[in-house]
Amino acid sequence: MAKLKTIEKFQYITNQWAPVSIEEQVEFVCSAGCKWIQLRVKELSYEEWKSIALTIKSICKKSGATFIINDNVQLALELEADGVHLGQNDMLPKDARIILGDHAIIGGTANQFDQIYNLHNQKVDYVGLGPYRFTKTKKNLAPVLGLNGYHDIVTNCKAHKINIPIIGIGGINSEHIPEILDAGIFGIAVSSIISNSDSPQKITDTILKTIKSHKHATIKNSR
Repeated sequence: MAKLKTIEKFQYITNQWAPVSIEEQVEFVCSAGCKWIQLRVKELSYEEWKSIALTIKSICKKSGATFIINDNVQLALELEADGVHLGQNDMLPKDARIILGDHAIIGGTANQFDQIYNLHNQKVDYVGLGPYRFTKTKKNLAPVLGLNGYHDIVTNCKAHKINIPIIGIGGINSEHIPEILDAGIFGIAVSSIISNSDSPQKITDTILKTIKSHKHATIKNSR
């Protein structure tokens, strides 16, 4: 029997351009109860990336949080991370699955239904769908979807019997969470709202409470 994979409704993505270090960001959100960390860094050498990843892995292990590495399948394999998140221009999920094995969590990025359909066929464990609103956190931003875009894509997924967990991402604030979840989106991922805040733990706590008051916080997928 395949191992059950828990996909959290609240996911934190690190921000290397924030006023505080990546290590501090992860300490803050994990201490407030976050159970999913995606390490996202750009334009660093493999060794620099690895050094940060080792620290983040240690914090996640201590906190019982899932540790996901963005883009870098080889580093995820070397460090035995819980999984990877792959963008549209990264390695294909089906190829990452061969390298990392069935136990790994593999997520993919989408901006439209056709991309979700493709990711579903490659058996990803979840999809990051966005951006919900404009955000400065990511360069080369895809078209903003908004609430109507989320509604349309969720409707399409239901019509095609695609039941994969979809995580909303991109410019999301805590006040947006209820409407996003009401649209049928499974959960949310945030970055700058926390990393640029003077009270990261307080905001993390608010987000967790908002999600918990809406519906169950996790889903388990068996692949």
